Amino acid sequence: MSDQIFIFIALALYFAAMLVIGYVAFRRTKNHEDYMLGGRDLPPGVAALSAGASDMSGWLVMGLPGAIYLSGLIEAWIAIGLTIGAYLNWWLVAPRLRAYTEVSRNSITVPSFFENRLRDSSRLLRILAGIVILVFFTLYISSGMVAGGVFFESSFNSDYLLGMALVAGVTLIYTLFGGFLGASFTDVVQGLMMVIALIVVPVAAVIAVGGFDEVGTYIDDLAPNHLSLIGGTAITGGTVLAIVSALAWGLGYFGQPHIIVRFMALRSPREAKSARRIGMSWMILSLAGAVFSGIVGIAYMAQRGIDLGNPETVVLVMSQTLLHPFIAGLVLAAVLAAIMSTVSSQLIVCSSALVEDLYKVMKKTPPEGKRMVMLGRVAVLIIAIIAAVLALAPDDTILGLVSFAWAGFGAAFGPLILLSLFWRKLTNWGALVGMFVGAAGVFIWDVVWPEMYELLPAFVCALVVAVVVSLITYRPGSERQNEILQEFTETGTLLTVNGVGRAARTDRMNR
Repeated sequence: MSDQIFIFIALALYFAAMLVIGYVAFRRTKNHEDYMLGGRDLPPGVAALSAGASDMSGWLVMGLPGAIYLSGLIEAWIAIGLTIGAYLNWWLVAPRLRAYTEVSRNSITVPSFFENRLRDSSRLLRILAGIVILVFFTLYISSGMVAGGVFFESSFNSDYLLGMALVAGVTLIYTLFGGFLGASFTDVVQGLMMVIALIVVPVAAVIAVGGFDEVGTYIDDLAPNHLSLIGGTAITGGTVLAIVSALAWGLGYFGQPHIIVRFMALRSPREAKSARRIGMSWMILSLAGAVFSGIVGIAYMAQRGIDLGNPETVVLVMSQTLLHPFIAGLVLAAVLAAIMSTVSSQLIVCSSALVEDLYKVMKKTPPEGKRMVMLGRVAVLIIAIIAAVLALAPDDTILGLVSFAWAGFGAAFGPLILLSLFWRKLTNWGALVGMFVGAAGVFIWDVVWPEMYELLPAFVCALVVAVVVSLITYRPGSERQNEILQEFTETGTLLTVNGVGRAARTDRMNR
């Protein structure tokens, strides 16, 4: 039996497992809230692994190792920034967002939460948020399809379009029918596959090269600066700017709809703590494995005289040349898992934006029940087709596409999520202007100052504008403001009941 047959068997088993899980989720999806948010019934382990797998995408297994392979540990600042941001997101945002979205008229999407939380009768806030989701997620989903095409192209010398179509097709099927539950359950399997692959491949590569000493010798000879977190040179303004830009990735977590929607789907705010521990353990292991893969890959490729044309394929090449074909097929399936887990989650959020946040807002008498579920599936199909068209001729790297979409959500939604949860005086007009400034700022800063990651200046500008406009438009004592304050207080009470509120912590300290 040829090596390719073993690999194809492993991939076929993976695809079949994803479709079976999607079918199981389809049987459990009874209504629109199930399709969009899983009935708010995710256990902490499922929520944690689903959030992690949805977050990382092909960037984790292809983009980050490729960046480390090409530029060294200076690119690891992205991983450090992401780790800090993810921890703060689970600690600060997760429990309060889970409680607040339930208190605020049972909001099941990020745009509907903004509208309900701020009592925006104009509907403009919800509509703009829906448009922002569609614009940036279409780019984000397109990056996943590009990664799928590159994967098949580099792994099997296959046609880029055929690989892209296969990945997009299988992901679309289980997402189309399984909805949020299908995306979440498949994420658990995919997340476990990713972390195992990112441990096995670099360890096997170190053994193959001859141990850590041999790896170090090759790197000292070929790329000594790769082991320095500052690039091996004197610290300059450019170095500081690069490090700050990399760390700024962590700010993006507060505004990523496909991640924070997992917080909203937890069974209770109390379970955010358990989910945080599971999610952060998975993330640290995965990121460490990705960084290590990029470094070890330098020595491995040099020792074997392999000319790596595309650095983002370093994990793919090592797995195929190091491992038994069937095991290599499972590692390749893990790469697909990284890609597909993110695409499926983003398709669901786009579907909710189209149906829940745009279609329902514009229809005076929106449909309910099974008709809404059907509309959600149609929306998934439409977004997938548009993203596939954009992926036909990509004009950027996987990391480049992901970084821009990540910045868009981080700047447009991140400041508003934080202000909505922790500041009583945020107004609908402050949120509306802040969201616009954040989204537009990403496009502007990318042109005006490309050396600085556009997320940081756009985030700061959006935060400042939202606060200033809110202070100008704040009307204490109004009926709207009284309702907002009542919900703000009720959220604090719910958190206290669940043992995660300030009062609960004080009570435990006093005891």
